[in-house]
Amino acid sequence: MSDLDKSLWSPATSRRRFLAGSAALGASVLGAATGLPSSARAQGAAAAPFTLGVASGDPLPDGVVLWTRLASDPLALDGRGGMPDRPITVHWQVASDESFRKIAAAGSTLARPESAHSVHVEVSGLRPGADYFYRFRAEKVISPIGRTKTAPNVGASLDRFAFAFASCQNYPSGYFNAYAHMAEEDLDLVTFLGDYIYEGDAQGALGRGHLPAAEIFSLADYRVRNAQYRSDPDLQAAHAAFPWAVVFDDHEVENNWAGDISQEDGEPDADPRVFRQRRARAFQAYYEHMPLRRGQRPNGPDVQIYRRLSFGDLMDFYLLDTRQYRSDQVGDSERGDPNRTILGAKQKDWLFSATAGQTARWNVLAQQVFFSQRDFVAGPDTNFSNDAWDGYLVERDAVRDHLASAGTTNPVVLTGDVHASYVCDVKADFNNPDSATVATELVGTSIASGGDGVDQRESDLVQLAENPHVKFINRKRGYVRNTITPTEWTADYRIVDYVTSRGAPISNRASFVIENGRPGATPA
Repeated sequence: MSDLDKSLWSPATSRRRFLAGSAALGASVLGAATGLPSSARAQGAAAAPFTLGVASGDPLPDGVVLWTRLASDPLALDGRGGMPDRPITVHWQVASDESFRKIAAAGSTLARPESAHSVHVEVSGLRPGADYFYRFRAEKVISPIGRTKTAPNVGASLDRFAFAFASCQNYPSGYFNAYAHMAEEDLDLVTFLGDYIYEGDAQGALGRGHLPAAEIFSLADYRVRNAQYRSDPDLQAAHAAFPWAVVFDDHEVENNWAGDISQEDGEPDADPRVFRQRRARAFQAYYEHMPLRRGQRPNGPDVQIYRRLSFGDLMDFYLLDTRQYRSDQVGDSERGDPNRTILGAKQKDWLFSATAGQTARWNVLAQQVFFSQRDFVAGPDTNFSNDAWDGYLVERDAVRDHLASAGTTNPVVLTGDVHASYVCDVKADFNNPDSATVATELVGTSIASGGDGVDQRESDLVQLAENPHVKFINRKRGYVRNTITPTEWTADYRIVDYVTSRGAPISNRASFVIENGRPGATPA
């Protein structure tokens, strides 16, 4: 590294610029809250392009994706982030030490205005299963430092893997207190299962109202909304601490959308052609704000978000898409139609092939909506969610039966969406409690959606009685921490006391263990 490069990457410069960036972001958020025009907010923020932090994702044995987005005024309503209409050169470094004396990889790329000045660097040539630190520089301004970790070699012996999964972080509903604690955990990965943003006009009562203050439709709208969520300091801390693997659910586009079908009657996007245009804008903004590889870059209204990540001989993750290819939601009387799909034919074939071949010891379906049967009413009558796998009965049962017949070892389904924690035994016949348990489902609560939450509702007692395969329900906010060894999986349900103010403590509400070779979870 030349003397000039060393001076431009100096810690003094980095700290000075980072503090300037933090101050500028505070001014920008304050300006937005008080209704100042974008041009006024941008003054004094021009020297702070890293207001949205840094992130890494989708680790492979030889590398990861590094992400940032340059935005001196991230909440500018034109969606341009206060940046000039020209490409900006962004330099990046990866080091094996936090002081950046041992540089492992370095380079530069262009942050382009047509991509909202977002940066996706696919670093390769790193050591497997190793910790690294990374940072960016743009026009002499240094980003915050992030920490990441590569995956072990596929098939390599691995004694331990730790990850957390989370979902549903409605910004007006609460502070992201859980992320402040997650950032302090000892994790190898964070998996996010959907509803990273919410598309509606909610303002809430906490001073965290949505921007723009309306339902979002345009590309600029989606960029501003994603940037608003990205501006949260606790979310930034969790992104900077670990690599993430992300999938979307519905609210990244529109509530309960299904394939080409909007669920909002009377809106312009009720026309499938118009909805596909909206979906393309939402997907573009989503990609611009996530640490995703080129393989997950949208092509208009289409994107392949399903993919597989492997971690030695211990864990395979199958990240699924249960929105883009699904049939429309229907009532209970039609849920058994064998032509209905939630995965689509191509994704289903991919999943069945991957899980029938050579796999790791633990096989994880990281996906969005409730997999196990869930009857909401007492007695002989039934009521199921038409948005969950219960609304796609034949395909749900086919996936379950395939995992059993293919001998997929230790299948575990991870789920978000419902703003509550559950633990479920996936039964060979959900209507027969004595049938074999073939897999385990772990459902995580929300980060903030639904406000503070409660320990349990009276209706949960009905669910527990009607669905004996459901072992646990809790409705506080938080995430699930998972520690996996060759012999067992321990899931800790980490909950915060409240989200309607900052600083909530965290505790383990419950812990469950899955033993190698024995599907189903038992209290730890």
